[in-house]
Amino acid sequence: MRCFTVLGPSQTGKSTLVAKLASLEATPRRSVSPYGSSLTEFEFGSEAWCALDTPGANEALALAQDSLLASDACILCVSPAPDEAVLAAPYLRAIEASGTPCILFVNRMDEPQGRLRDVIAALQAYSSHPLVLRQIPIRDGDVVVGSCDLISERAWRYREGQPSALVELPDSAAAREHEARSELLEQLSEYDDWLLEELIEDRELPSDALFAIASRILKENKVIPVLFGAASHSNGIKRLMKALRHEAPPVEALKSRLAATASLDETALAAVSFHAYHRPSVGKTILVRALADGLKQGAALGGASLGSVQEGGNGRPLAGNSARGRIFAAVKSDHLPATALLTAADALAPPAWTAPPTPMLERILVPGTERDETKLSATLAKLAETDRGLKVMQEEGTGAQLICAQGPMHLRDLRKTLSEVFRVEVTDRSPNPIYRETISKPSNVHYRHRKQTGGAGQFADVQLSVRPNERGQGFTFGETVKGGTVPRNYIPAVEAGAREAMEKGPLGFQVIDVDVRLTDGQYHSVDSSDFAFRAAARMGVRQALSEAAAVLMQPVVRVEIHIPSIFSGSMVAIVSALKGQVLGFDRDESAKGWDVFRALVPGAALDELARTLRSATQGIGYFSKAFDHFEEIYGKEADAIISAHGSGSHPN
Repeated sequence: MRCFTVLGPSQTGKSTLVAKLASLEATPRRSVSPYGSSLTEFEFGSEAWCALDTPGANEALALAQDSLLASDACILCVSPAPDEAVLAAPYLRAIEASGTPCILFVNRMDEPQGRLRDVIAALQAYSSHPLVLRQIPIRDGDVVVGSCDLISERAWRYREGQPSALVELPDSAAAREHEARSELLEQLSEYDDWLLEELIEDRELPSDALFAIASRILKENKVIPVLFGAASHSNGIKRLMKALRHEAPPVEALKSRLAATASLDETALAAVSFHAYHRPSVGKTILVRALADGLKQGAALGGASLGSVQEGGNGRPLAGNSARGRIFAAVKSDHLPATALLTAADALAPPAWTAPPTPMLERILVPGTERDETKLSATLAKLAETDRGLKVMQEEGTGAQLICAQGPMHLRDLRKTLSEVFRVEVTDRSPNPIYRETISKPSNVHYRHRKQTGGAGQFADVQLSVRPNERGQGFTFGETVKGGTVPRNYIPAVEAGAREAMEKGPLGFQVIDVDVRLTDGQYHSVDSSDFAFRAAARMGVRQALSEAAAVLMQPVVRVEIHIPSIFSGSMVAIVSALKGQVLGFDRDESAKGWDVFRALVPGAALDELARTLRSATQGIGYFSKAFDHFEEIYGKEADAIISAHGSGSHPN
């Protein structure tokens, strides 16, 4: 079986394209996962094929990347509007990072939206591979009515509901065809010495030789050939499928490419897992593509035995062995990761290029009932195993379930899966902001803890010096006690009490960057204890903090914003509006046409940054983040935060 992925932005007709390709010669078999990815098996040219179709939303980019892991080639489906070329930038980036041979298909050519050469020029801004036009459109006014193949120089006229008809190339298209063919041959000659010599000698070029060169160059992933059509009318579909059949590399090339990324012996690589999901009453289902013959139920794969093995296209039990290239669904094989390179004895991490973008949307999931609360943690852990774009943590302070999702659609799908598959109902809310406080001046305190409770009493006397530390230095403790006024065995208890006092300061937040010194004290030979000195230090430090001019601190986060270059100019205003600091930007060396914009922004503004970034970049831009430092907040802003999130009271 040969396998390819169809990917691209939303509203470019990917699903229609897959359906038309799969229906050219036989009735296809299709299945859809809960995450929206589909698998379609069909026959074409006496060969078995499988098409993987992933959702076009940028939040689902990780699904497209994982599908490339199992694909011999891919089709990038794009719009015919030049100003929409930027929407394909994330997919071109993923394709090039993966090394997957690609055919670019300009769909919806029945909609007059611009010249094809302008579309290619706009897309080329985001592709390191040359985009090589293999056809030109034949037009009747503004309407595309056919195409001319630049290698065979044969022209075809589209016919609604019927195969295209072979026609003479119209005189109006002859000059453009000659120009475009010359450009094609020049581009191909850069990768073939024989063709270069033939062009220099101005010799007649046989079509068979040119097709063979084009096929080899695609297999070697040197260029991205460009075809076009209108899937809704079946225009250009058969030509696209023939290009895949003759030019896409076999499964052995995929196996070699994956083995090389993991420095793995090619003969040991048996399969690749690339998608997983949960089904009611079934459990975890993993889609696997066999890269070796002989895989079946009970076979060793990934360090354990395969459970039930089902056909990928319809879920029926798979009869016999799974042949090389076949995609199957593994059930009751929970040892297999959602995405991995699989040998008989081990499951290896997938290549780095499959890593999903950093999730930007943070939400607290609130269970609807006590029963849901009991199940939620374990359920989210299961979902994180099958959804690598999801991160699961606990909220600081409350321990509530905190999830990091790719965006609002991803969050919606997550809640749907929790409800329909696991019967766990949740609502969501924004996480509590993280604030800290510190002190702005030193304070000295003398605190005596004395308590008589019938038997042995409690006595501890401490003199403490509490001072501000440098930013980022954290809590430090020391002692300068002389003469044994506080026995050394009680000093660790004093430090423990001081640390407890840091948990909540006079403003109601954790205290940072403070130095506490024990300078003197007293003890009682009978009534003193670790507990007494711990209590004395805790209450003494709290008293000192209340006298040391507490200052509210907010986290400042360093962000790296990844965006197509055309959006870079808008980022300065966006960061400034969030009270952030622009650090600069550079060209992204890993992706043509992209910039990396660096800035410092308040931690409380990250949610707004995510929303604004999605809006300003048509959903394409994303950012990674790392804590940088805390900084002071004063005035009305600080008062509002303290009123909303802080507290002047101390726990007992």
